[in-house]
Amino acid sequence: MKTPGLRVTLFALVLAVFSAVPALAETTVYNMEQAVRRALEANPSILAARHDLQGAEEGRKSARGAFLPSATAQYGYTHTDHDKPKPRKTGEAQREADLWNAGLNVHQDIFTGWRILSTYQRSVLSKDQTAATLQNAELTLVGLVQQNFLGLLKAREDVRAAQDSLARLQEQLKVTRAFYDVGLKPRLDVLQAEVDLAQAEDNLIESKNSVETQHARLNTLLNIPLTADVEYEGSLDYTPFSQTIEQVLTRAYHNRPDLYIAAKSVEIALKDESIARSGYYPQLGADFDWTTFGDDPAASGSDLVKTEFSEWSIGVNATWTFWEWGENYYAVQQAKENVKSLISTADNTRQEATFDVKSNHLSIFKAAESIKVNRKAVEAAQEGYRMAVARYQAQVGTNTDVLDAQERLTNAEADLIAALADYRIALSRMYVSMGEKNLTLEAQ
Repeated sequence: MKTPGLRVTLFALVLAVFSAVPALAETTVYNMEQAVRRALEANPSILAARHDLQGAEEGRKSARGAFLPSATAQYGYTHTDHDKPKPRKTGEAQREADLWNAGLNVHQDIFTGWRILSTYQRSVLSKDQTAATLQNAELTLVGLVQQNFLGLLKAREDVRAAQDSLARLQEQLKVTRAFYDVGLKPRLDVLQAEVDLAQAEDNLIESKNSVETQHARLNTLLNIPLTADVEYEGSLDYTPFSQTIEQVLTRAYHNRPDLYIAAKSVEIALKDESIARSGYYPQLGADFDWTTFGDDPAASGSDLVKTEFSEWSIGVNATWTFWEWGENYYAVQQAKENVKSLISTADNTRQEATFDVKSNHLSIFKAAESIKVNRKAVEAAQEGYRMAVARYQAQVGTNTDVLDAQERLTNAEADLIAALADYRIALSRMYVSMGEKNLTLEAQ
């Protein structure tokens, strides 16, 4: 028999279990700016690039450590087959059969042919280049998210246009069947209307599938589970762009990270040449050494010799490898050729950037003109369809006229939607090609 106390305990346990279950998450809504920000925070490729930047910073710190002295400790044990207690001739030392030794060396490079300095400067340049690579990855992601976001909006507009087309064809089929039922129109008109209706239904299915595909792609870019309840909101608004080609090129040359990366690559190659040249010069360093020997693990002296044995020394040493059968010479020549190669690559990158900006600039104004033309075409197609329907219902037009007018209207609407999307996509590519993160695609 359960006691009241046990019932209370069970009730509390059940309540605790249900309270631990998280509530259903509300639908998350992203506009374009929010979607881009989410991608910049969570996309794995950006996270990887940030780790690369942190790694470059650690590399810079590592190269900086080469300016400071190094300390090396050593400890050893040596056993010989017998000791040597008595000297046999003048100058011969006594020796233990078991000898322990310890030592410490502190070394400071004084001159290395500017190798250490050049290596550190190279690490700084490498970090700057990695930072620019991160910026370039972010720009690429911004463009990718925006273009897929606009692709989703276009797909939704295509669905709306397909639904309008389907509704018009359904209405036309009703009218055609009504005329056929009273003997005013032939069976052929009904069949034509049914065929066009089936094609419109297929187009609607395809458009809806495009919406789902674009939605899944955006979720992937934002690092959101494909099954998450997420909505994306926005519209294909027209935002005027009035910058001249000279203005956008100036901004691109100043902001594009790939141009910065190319310039840094040349500077890094120059440092590599300097490092290769360091082999021409003597190497100068200072050392402090301390050693101690003994017949026990403490290495603190010998009972045989009856004395402690330890010593220290300090000195400066110079070494100069003046002949290596051209190894240094050809290494320097190789570094020089690499510099020339990267200079040519940087020039090519600048030319490609110029073309990219010019192409996107032309695409913007081409799409803007296309929007104007297609808006007029939609207006004309709407009026043409209205007149064709009126003539058919008045028995002075044919079903073919109505279906043709409906098709022209559907195509005109699709062309207008495509022009609006193309304009916004060209705008996104324009800002990316200028090296600017315009998250909202508003005029800047």
